[in-house]
Amino acid sequence: MMKWVFGIMIILSVIFGISTGRMDKVSNAALEEGAKAIELFLYLLGGMCVWGGIMRIADKSGLTGKLSSLFKPIAKLIFKNLDFNGKAFKAISMNVAANLLGLGNAATPLGIEAMHELEKEDRTKDSASDNMIVFTVLNTASITLIPTTVASLRLKHGSLQPFDILPCVWITSLLSVGIGLILALVLNKIRRKK
Repeated sequence: MMKWVFGIMIILSVIFGISTGRMDKVSNAALEEGAKAIELFLYLLGGMCVWGGIMRIADKSGLTGKLSSLFKPIAKLIFKNLDFNGKAFKAISMNVAANLLGLGNAATPLGIEAMHELEKEDRTKDSASDNMIVFTVLNTASITLIPTTVASLRLKHGSLQPFDILPCVWITSLLSVGIGLILALVLNKIRRKK
């Protein structure tokens, strides 16, 4: 879908550039913004590598086990029939920890690993299990305590106080996770009854 949206935007830009006699500005903008996109990619990649490394160190040092034990009481409420000593729960805990630190990019591989492990634990195999659905909602809503990636982008673009968005981030992430989990749990119950 997005390829069509971007394709149409490019075609419209060229058409308007030709019709207004500003095709040189369109081509200059394309070249300049392409370079800026590569620069932004490298900037974010550096942060993602650092935090991804920190998450791996936390895993090797046993810190993730401690995080898992802190997350376990909440997880028992939302995940049903999950092995809380298994690899799936460990990957879920790591993913939640990365999201809490605002490291959505670093959380992605952990989320993929969690889904693979949940799939191994799933006995039905023909569709997503309730735990897979709940995890997808939890991961997508991503409750965030410290929006590291957003703050680094704000700092890069000249913000003097990149973390002044914290109250808004906390409110919106709590609401999105709360509403998402409630809907997922209710809809899973309805689905099971059918």
